[in-house]
Amino acid sequence: QVTLVESGGGLVQPGGSLRLSCAASGCISRSYIMGWYRQAPGKQRELVADITSSGNTNYADSVKGRFTISRDGAKNTVYLQMNSLQPEDTAVYYCKIKTMFYNSNDYWGQGTQVTVSS
Repeated sequence: QVTLVESGGGLVQPGGSLRLSCAASGCISRSYIMGWYRQAPGKQRELVADITSSGNTNYADSVKGRFTISRDGAKNTVYLQMNSLQPEDTAVYYCKIKTMFYNSNDYWGQGTQVTVSS
């Protein structure tokens, strides 16, 4: 069982920045993938970025060059630095971890709202 706690969402003007944090606790395997997803009203949830326990990163094309994902392995925490935010980035952002025991499991945070508006 893994619990994820997210923080850092809020309201920001276009061009502004936010930093999201997600701390994981519980039974976490040595190998894992942690990532951020987002879901806007009326749209499907989509991958924003993820990072493996070895430090490899992956980004959606829509956020490349603007968002940066990072991790603190000792704290089991993942961060998403979001710069140059635009209204189309408005969504609920969810943290996820995929643990890699014999049977892999996905765990989700409850989401944090990011609103980009003037």
